[in-house]
Amino acid sequence: MRDFKKYDIWQSSHSFTLEVYKITSHFPKEEIYNLTSQIRRASSSIPTNISEGCGRNSDKEFNQFLNIALGSANETEYLLILSRDLHYINTEIALDFLDKINSIKSKIYNLKQKLISPTA
Repeated sequence: MRDFKKYDIWQSSHSFTLEVYKITSHFPKEEIYNLTSQIRRASSSIPTNISEGCGRNSDKEFNQFLNIALGSANETEYLLILSRDLHYINTEIALDFLDKINSIKSKIYNLKQKLISPTA
């Protein structure tokens, strides 16, 4: 069994989720059950699926959870763009968060490639 806490991608995505929670605490109150909730769920789904995948018995199963994490990262990326366009976050903050989510996506992709390579 893999220890998810030792994976750099889990650590990065967990830290990112904490930052998302902080920034969304300033979103308008009318968004609490809409955009605020959705972006928090999407971002927390990334480390959640990585940790769940680590508990699986095979690389194939782990890879399936990484696919879900990657989908959640894409969803988070869009929701950050939407938040910027609605002026809930400024452009500078949005660019920082978009850089971070793209780094996370790249790390997930690279881990997926390692799992499916014939030498894995």
